[in-house]
Amino acid sequence: MTITATVVTYNGLPWIERCLESLDGYETIVVDHGSTDGTLELIRERFPEATLIEQENLGLGAGFNRGMRAAPDADYYLLINSDAWVVADAVERLARFAAEHPRAAVVGPRLLNPDGSLQRSVRGFPTLWRLATEYLFLRKLAPRSRAFNAFYAGGFEHDQVREVDFLMAACLLVRREATEEVGLFDERYFMFSEEVDWCYRFRKAGWSVVFVPEAEVVHVGGASWKKEFDPMFREQVRGHLRFLAEHKGMKEAERARLLFLAGLRLRAWVFPSSRRATYRHAADWLSSGSVASLLQSGR
Repeated sequence: MTITATVVTYNGLPWIERCLESLDGYETIVVDHGSTDGTLELIRERFPEATLIEQENLGLGAGFNRGMRAAPDADYYLLINSDAWVVADAVERLARFAAEHPRAAVVGPRLLNPDGSLQRSVRGFPTLWRLATEYLFLRKLAPRSRAFNAFYAGGFEHDQVREVDFLMAACLLVRREATEEVGLFDERYFMFSEEVDWCYRFRKAGWSVVFVPEAEVVHVGGASWKKEFDPMFREQVRGHLRFLAEHKGMKEAERARLLFLAGLRLRAWVFPSSRRATYRHAADWLSSGSVASLLQSGR
């Protein structure tokens, strides 16, 4: 049983060093998307055994795909963000579970914030209602309710093995055999929702996606893209629209566009001024055309 780890980086300091240290002993491929902060120099100096691939930034899924294609003989791919690191023998625990459950395409660990608190990673597939509970704040009414918070697995304590819709892609162990049947990430998703689409395709093909809490990984979260004004937030909205258009139809995606537009106008009114520009930027984009045109437009 062979495992190859792939890390996608874009200005990954200061976390990339701890990430790669935690992967000691595993074949590791780093796909860099144009770092200018010293990430490349650190990898070459501190981790010469890692395979370093440099390419144009075509998105997170495209980066992971490049790494997986570079390891065609691996039994499993460990896909991990550059701002995440493995705790103890988490990889072995994931691999052992996968070996015992041959229809598990994706196995994911319990994610922790750097302070040791839980980072909720189990998710439900987007539907119009589930997206409404998020963008119109309805989940705040009953955050532990499955009815009002199924998108974030409300009520689930992340303390037991569970077959799930999808998992955050901060760290996933993926079975190569399953990718050969279903395919790799859809590279039309630049960032956000690429794992949603992938897990949906796995499950549709009869594979399972499983959360395994006895394996733990620390994840900083958004270290390379969060800003006071976050231009990447628009990609999160675009990802939702692409998923719905692809799997639920264009009419459902158009309904979602109107829902997002209302929700973001509301956020631009009630959130602190430091965050309003992000929501106004995304709302203006949503109002500029149909879903079909928005999905074709550049970033």
